[in-house]
Amino acid sequence: MDVAPLGQQLREWRARRRMSQMDLALDTEISTRHLSFIETGRSRPSPEVIERLAESLDVPHRARNALLLAAGYAPEYRERALDSDELAAMRDIVDHVLAGHEPYPALAVDRHWNMVAANAAVTILTEQVAPSLLAPPANVLRIALHPDGLAPQIVNYDEWRAHILHRLDRQVEASADPVLAALREELSGYDRQANDNHTGVANDIAVPLIIDTVVGRVSFVSTVTIFGTPVDVTLSELAIEAFYPADRESAQLLQRLQA
Repeated sequence: MDVAPLGQQLREWRARRRMSQMDLALDTEISTRHLSFIETGRSRPSPEVIERLAESLDVPHRARNALLLAAGYAPEYRERALDSDELAAMRDIVDHVLAGHEPYPALAVDRHWNMVAANAAVTILTEQVAPSLLAPPANVLRIALHPDGLAPQIVNYDEWRAHILHRLDRQVEASADPVLAALREELSGYDRQANDNHTGVANDIAVPLIIDTVVGRVSFVSTVTIFGTPVDVTLSELAIEAFYPADRESAQLLQRLQA
């Protein structure tokens, strides 16, 4: 595995977090001189110092392994497949959370927004989506904005599109992930939809997803949940997006469907 020099990685993470050497040194309680020596390759920090620096810079687990490798240490965080025996208990937790959210849609995604699990209620979002977009790995952001995906059904398409692209911008800035950057470029290149006819009052609490389904118009708000204090790379990058009805009419419609 080829990794950039430790000093280069640290400088790049400092730039992303808009921290000076002095800011980082003060936050991690090491001297500015020592930090400067680390960044120029004149000093080799211990794994504990690297962890303190990574914690202060909010470096993702996958990138923390790269920092350790660049310094000549073994990776601290293991990466196991979600379908491995070792993560079976975590898989059961994910399935339990998704099933418990019904009759409302919920799905689990990896760090690139590829769907890895979903509950039965997600079909209300996918039943009119082209099968090619649902073939693994099905990317939920591509499904949302693609002309053959949810886009023609989304009543407030421009608003939802802006929300997704802004969320991706923040993720790309925080992670410097080239796959997310390419996905962001792809999504922004889709033709704008002419179906945005949302004339309702703007929601100043959360951006809703308003879609016309085969059973009627439904309005959702969504939340994203991550695992707390994971020590596995795969688990640290797993997120659960849960959709809730944004109004009473949507809640009643979804409950009737379940009944």
